Amino acid sequence: MICDGRGLPIAFRLVPGQAHELPQADPLLAGLPRAPGWVVADKGYAAHAFRDAIWDMGSRPAIPAKSNEAPVACPAWIYNNRHHIENAWARLKEWRGVATRYEKTDTSFLGILCLAAAVQWIKR
Repeated sequence: MICDGRGLPIAFRLVPGQAHELPQADPLLAGLPRAPGWVVADKGYAAHAFRDAIWDMGSRPAIPAKSNEAPVACPAWIYNNRHHIENAWARLKEWRGVATRYEKTDTSFLGILCLAAAVQWIKR
């Protein structure tokens, strides 16, 4: 999921439960109308190729290094805003259909996600 600076969802990609989300990050960023100033992500997205792709699109990464990697520059003042994404997921999961994923197909689940995200946009 991609959120804007206010924590409102912009885009989603679904992956199977056992798959990692990192391969879906590049297509999500490529679908944005313009490059964001910062791309904030957690340690699960700490890959040099992903950081390079962020730099190539004209944005700055705020992704801390994993514990087994050499430290990289990750400004704490921008990384502290990652809670906006966590809060967005919490608001989406207030919808019972999102939290429990009753929908059997990816299409119907994505529709519920989009509906819940639209309601968040309307409330703001």
